[in-house]
Amino acid sequence: MSMSKKLYFILISASILAIHTLFVFAKNKPSDKPSVKVPSLTAIAANAEADVTDVTSNVNDNESSSVYNNLNLAGLGLSKEAFDYGIKGLQYLHSTGKVSNDNIISIVDFSLPSRQKRLFVIDLKNNKVLFHTYVSHGRNSGREVAQEFSNAPESFKSSLGFYVTGGTYNGKHGYSMQLNGEEAGFNDNALSRAIVMHSADYVGESIAKMQGYIGRSLGCPALSPDMYKPVIEKIKGGSCLFLYSPNKYYLTHSKIINRA
Repeated sequence: MSMSKKLYFILISASILAIHTLFVFAKNKPSDKPSVKVPSLTAIAANAEADVTDVTSNVNDNESSSVYNNLNLAGLGLSKEAFDYGIKGLQYLHSTGKVSNDNIISIVDFSLPSRQKRLFVIDLKNNKVLFHTYVSHGRNSGREVAQEFSNAPESFKSSLGFYVTGGTYNGKHGYSMQLNGEEAGFNDNALSRAIVMHSADYVGESIAKMQGYIGRSLGCPALSPDMYKPVIEKIKGGSCLFLYSPNKYYLTHSKIINRA
């Protein structure tokens, strides 16, 4: 064999060896990405519900406190207990399909006297207080402060608890909004008692300043003539309304408040 042929075969063999070495090195080179052990689908299914529930609960608690503080609701007079219970009830009603609009919550804080603005309509999505205004309580619930409550017909008392706002109609009080009471024994007679949100001339700032309290209804959360329509337009048709009081019987017996 000539010298040129020997040199040719040596170069070919060297090239093959080099290519083989590079291939082996590339195949066995450690990855830049860390090794991850992928759990089985069974394990994911078993833990998913608990993990999501825990995370959601923590986020909601944090967001609740953040909204309360950022909107200065304490400074406006809304108690933290009323707000926390309101959010809890809203979440429950939305999870059970009762509430279709969970961006808005309306809270009436009956721990406040009627001479103070005690209806709070809060936009939870955009972190805004949409309305903060006067609202009446039933004539037999008390004069300045609502202290007695009832679900009974002809009691002329306010009914505590969670409501879902309904449709609107024109009745004896003009433009009004139906309220669906969601708590058996506390407010589920609202429709049969005609407990609705409507306008009333006896509600307003001038009356509150003149006599130290506003007028009272037959149990309806009535609003002032200049506020009732924009409020109703904003909250009608499937949002949550919570009528709160630090009433011990209600707080210890409400199934929504005390749900696990």
